[in-house]
Amino acid sequence: MPPLLILTYVGFVSLGLPDAVLGVAWPSLRAAFALPQSALGALLVGTGVGYFSSSVAAGKLVERLGVGKLLTLSSGLITVAMLGYATTPVWPMLILCGLIAGLGSGAIDAGLNAYAARNFSARHVNWLHACYCVGAALGPLIATAALATTGSWRSGYAILGAIMLLLTTAFALVKGSFRARAAAADGPQEAPGVPLAAALRQRRVWLQIAVFFLYTGLELTLGQWSFTLNTEARGVAAETAGVWAGAYWGSIGVGRVVLGLAVDRVGADRLLRVATLAALLGSVLFAVGPAWPGAAGLMLAGLGLAPIYPTLMSRTPARLGPYTAHAIGFQASAAMVGGAALPSLGGVLAARVGLPSIGTLAVVTAAGLWLLHEVLVRSTPPQGTSDVA
Repeated sequence: MPPLLILTYVGFVSLGLPDAVLGVAWPSLRAAFALPQSALGALLVGTGVGYFSSSVAAGKLVERLGVGKLLTLSSGLITVAMLGYATTPVWPMLILCGLIAGLGSGAIDAGLNAYAARNFSARHVNWLHACYCVGAALGPLIATAALATTGSWRSGYAILGAIMLLLTTAFALVKGSFRARAAAADGPQEAPGVPLAAALRQRRVWLQIAVFFLYTGLELTLGQWSFTLNTEARGVAAETAGVWAGAYWGSIGVGRVVLGLAVDRVGADRLLRVATLAALLGSVLFAVGPAWPGAAGLMLAGLGLAPIYPTLMSRTPARLGPYTAHAIGFQASAAMVGGAALPSLGGVLAARVGLPSIGTLAVVTAAGLWLLHEVLVRSTPPQGTSDVA
């Protein structure tokens, strides 16, 4: 396996590392700063603002800096943020660190996805996103082990900061190789100076933005609310519901590995059409079924969702040609917004209508995802070509 591909895999692992750590650190962090539960919102908003800002601008940043330099700078920002979490004595500085972490994560997410979509097959892009799942699973384990060993939530962030520093150094050493690999690629290349506004005038850009918004909204609505729905509305024991919730996330990771083997043989669009339909059927079963059928629906939805994000990313260059770098930044931003907005809507519905409304929201979102992807496929030239000028 080429060293640059290995480093890209490691980059996706590192991208997932910090994302789920806050859930482990928050109780201790909140106690350390004497904060109310609602203070978590300020930290999440700060991180979200940073992520949105850098991912939207990723197209221009890639154009000016190149992927290698952007990844080096972005990893450096995440390193600073992690070490800042580990050392800051005051709460406002922690929010600033969240903003810095968001800036780094948004840029590295969009940059790595843009590079992977142009230079690797759909199979490798699926496996790269499976590596993200590995990082998202390892992060909480590192934080939990550090907390149990040292008694401090800060030690976990210090370890993550050290890991990110090593990755930043690795990116700095090989940053020129990213540019050389992109220049040698056979796929469509980015036209210089494509205006951001021109990308936003493309109908397919907006279709993909909407699909990414709905995809992440569905993934996180099911992931964040399945435990509560099963325990509080369906009488499932907490231990069982926890296993089902974990199995849902596991099905996404495993699905990306397994379906990554099939995508080049089956075809990206054909796989995505089956996957979006499976996500819809799984969501329906989760919404209407009692406990065990609902759990089966949850796993089916996870398997259906597994290849959607990475495979859509891998199809972006063929669909959008010179607008690819901008589009991938927009898609990453839309995914972030959808992952916050739709689960939050689920909370409002649960409070006003009842927890079963979470299942209805999942079905409506999955139906929208399937429908919009069908429109996108029908508006796209045959796979492997592009009519975008």
